[in-house]
Amino acid sequence: AAMPLTAKAQDLLVFAAASMKTALDEINAAQTVLPPAQVKISYAASSALARQIEAGAPADLFVSADLDWMDYLDQRKRLKPGTRSILLGNRIVLIAPTDSKASVKIAPAFDLASLLGRDGKLAMADVAAVPAGKYGRAALEALQVWPSVQARVAQAENVRAALALVARGEAPLGIVYATDAQAEQGVKVVGTFSEESHTPIIYPVAPVASSTKPEARDFLSFLMGAEAQGVFRQAGFTVLAGS
Repeated sequence: AAMPLTAKAQDLLVFAAASMKTALDEINAAQTVLPPAQVKISYAASSALARQIEAGAPADLFVSADLDWMDYLDQRKRLKPGTRSILLGNRIVLIAPTDSKASVKIAPAFDLASLLGRDGKLAMADVAAVPAGKYGRAALEALQVWPSVQARVAQAENVRAALALVARGEAPLGIVYATDAQAEQGVKVVGTFSEESHTPIIYPVAPVASSTKPEARDFLSFLMGAEAQGVFRQAGFTVLAGS
């Protein structure tokens, strides 16, 4: 469930894409809008979080890993009008366990199926709904590789779950965000997908329409500020706020 079971009425509830966990936990520890313990951050796939907000989950702020799920809520009037902002950008990469001998040159029609070996799976977030999975599928389709690996994809509920499959050695390769790879010592990047192979990876943020907490706007302002932007940059994100 998106809503933390320990959340209280005075807590600020932030629903954020799973890929933001490392950076956003650090940012929350440093912010002074509320005591960090009163900011409850629920991480999951943007698709799952958006659907829970649509169903009435009492989130105050939503950070999505793509524009589509923010648009989804906007169209259903679940966001405060005129409050959307662009926060971050990212890249998608091909990863392998740190002890892998895989050598990859990502190019049109590269032989990804052979790199997986006889029985290996390609770890990805859900390619139909989760932003990281959708970006990854789009890139493989643009490179004319998707048909050769479509049946060999191990789909996870979010990008951090896909990351874990590779880190544990349960999948020889995976597609995740560059920031996820940077946050996990058990994997290494073996290739980076060109930005031309998929739509731009953009993280928008907005207060939820049902929120009555003024702190939501204050926390959003902190996310857009220099201190938080520095943390995001260190984590490997591209800062788009104010651009």
